[in-house]
Amino acid sequence: MIIGAVLAGREAGYTRAVTVRPPVLAAGDVVMLVSPSGPVKPERVDEGVALLEGWGLVVRHAPGTLDRHGYLAGLDDARLSGLNGALRDPKVRAVICTRGGYGAQRIVDSLDSAALRDDPKLLVGFSDITALQLAVWRHAKLASVYAPMAAWSVERTGAASAESLRAAIMTASDCVLDARPDEETSGVRVGGRPVTGTLVGGNLCMIASTIGTPDMPSLRDAILLIEDVDEPPYKVDRMLTQLRRSGALDGIIGVAVGQFTRCSDGWPTTIVDVLLDRLGDLGVAVLGGLPVGHGRDQMSVPVGVPATLDVGAGTLTATAAVA
Repeated sequence: MIIGAVLAGREAGYTRAVTVRPPVLAAGDVVMLVSPSGPVKPERVDEGVALLEGWGLVVRHAPGTLDRHGYLAGLDDARLSGLNGALRDPKVRAVICTRGGYGAQRIVDSLDSAALRDDPKLLVGFSDITALQLAVWRHAKLASVYAPMAAWSVERTGAASAESLRAAIMTASDCVLDARPDEETSGVRVGGRPVTGTLVGGNLCMIASTIGTPDMPSLRDAILLIEDVDEPPYKVDRMLTQLRRSGALDGIIGVAVGQFTRCSDGWPTTIVDVLLDRLGDLGVAVLGGLPVGHGRDQMSVPVGVPATLDVGAGTLTATAAVA
């Protein structure tokens, strides 16, 4: 087994830490689909399976992957069993979530982090899966990939999104994301000097909900990644204010702002207004317009890895999550 270790030095501007990078995926590797959060549409999962199998991966379904229990993909015990079973299976080299929604926080306290420390494997997902990605970083220092999931939607995530995911899980190349002028958050830019630190975060709502739990990592010397969907400006303000008041943002060196999808609709205050108001006076680099989140053409990005945020160039460059 190959476990990559990336040493991040203080001379580069961030605290020395070790990132555990699971092995890069190759054709013939087994990946397990799990549903730790909300229920999925089987036809969407079929699209995702076809995509993954087209890359030569062997796709397996955890028990209960297509179950439904109200707004959850099955009862808590069943969802946890499917997730931990995948983490403990030595044949499985990556755990790919089917979708987000809600539910990961209900089971994360019983996540088998020890299994990941003994046999590091790749975790892929975004949105509600942020709760699991924060936990595996906090307790196992394991890199993961913030990316579209197995319930695939060609309308939202087309060929470019598919290639971004393939590159993130099947190559050890750095990920370079360019801020896009057509993204709603592109007007959010503060600072100019490139900064380097560990990229941590994901969905803003899930980050705010993790404060006060054992899974909230220190963000000192980190670049915080944030994105969200269907949250009006005042709620985004409230979540960012909570992060500030709690001290969670103390010591961060940058904020990478992804897609805030359908967050300004019908409101006189835009999401850009809120982001600049709540982030602009932190004295750190802030770059918006990154194609990460719930919007169209979502790109994949490693988290829990060393990354460089360059506001002047409009880029976020992250080390690969795999080795």
